[in-house]
Amino acid sequence: MMSFNQVEVEIVRWAEARQIIPNSTPAAQLLKMVSEVGELCDAEGKKDIFDIEDAVGDIVVCLINYCALRDISLIKCLNGAYETIKDRKGRLMADGTFVKDAR
Repeated sequence: MMSFNQVEVEIVRWAEARQIIPNSTPAAQLLKMVSEVGELCDAEGKKDIFDIEDAVGDIVVCLINYCALRDISLIKCLNGAYETIKDRKGRLMADGTFVKDAR
């Protein structure tokens, strides 16, 4: 199995070979991603693991394409998000609300 970095590079190469990069736009990739999120929601409602995995993969492909078109690193974005959340303390309540621990 390839590392995430290797898969990202291969997806960008695939998108370049098909002229998605540079002929698409960031907005077009975001719209495609929203469509894929809808498919994920539908698959989740049906508990269809095959379609769930397919939709998650398609969402990540759209994000990789979006980042490539914006000349930003998806890994850098992910690392930044992790740095922001890694020290958060708290818990998720049964109603879906995250309650931060008092400092």
